[in-house]
Amino acid sequence: MIEDKKIIEGCLKHDRIAQQWLFDKYSRQMLAWCMRYAGSREEAEDILQEALVRVYFNIDEYAGRGSFAGWLRRIVVNAAITHYHRNLKYRHQVNIDDYKVADSSFMDDDDCQFTSDELMGVLNELPPGFRMIFNLYAIEGYKHKEIAKQLNIDQGTSKSQYSRAKALIRAKLDKLAMEKRKPPTEKE
Repeated sequence: MIEDKKIIEGCLKHDRIAQQWLFDKYSRQMLAWCMRYAGSREEAEDILQEALVRVYFNIDEYAGRGSFAGWLRRIVVNAAITHYHRNLKYRHQVNIDDYKVADSSFMDDDDCQFTSDELMGVLNELPPGFRMIFNLYAIEGYKHKEIAKQLNIDQGTSKSQYSRAKALIRAKLDKLAMEKRKPPTEKE
């Protein structure tokens, strides 16, 4: 595998081969990051394309502090936020009061394991705003104040949507766990 230093040096010179090396080395990981923010694979690929363009044109901004993968991740997250803002007017508006979920204690049992595909499916079923805030807070480690600033929303909105996203995820995982525990004859 080509070293990051060589990739960066080549990309700084706008060398197509170095850009291809960057793509080959990081595109799968970057697409996985995009998938957390997107509602579909096609949308994730759009975000990835935007992120790669930003990387190629702004690679000179990478100062060499911290990992290159960390810098790429930041670019992907910012591309996802931009994509979210750009497409917000086309999204189905959801009344968050429609997402009240009952408290469930079904998941207290540790014997139910979920695959990464099942977990991604649950995240992808979230309304776009919930998914964006959940990812920024729970996965990326942003504070609600930072999320509010990035998304141009109130800090309280960020907190309440995060709370509702967690509750909705919990309910969907509870339902999935119940389905997985059903005997095979009951599933049909």
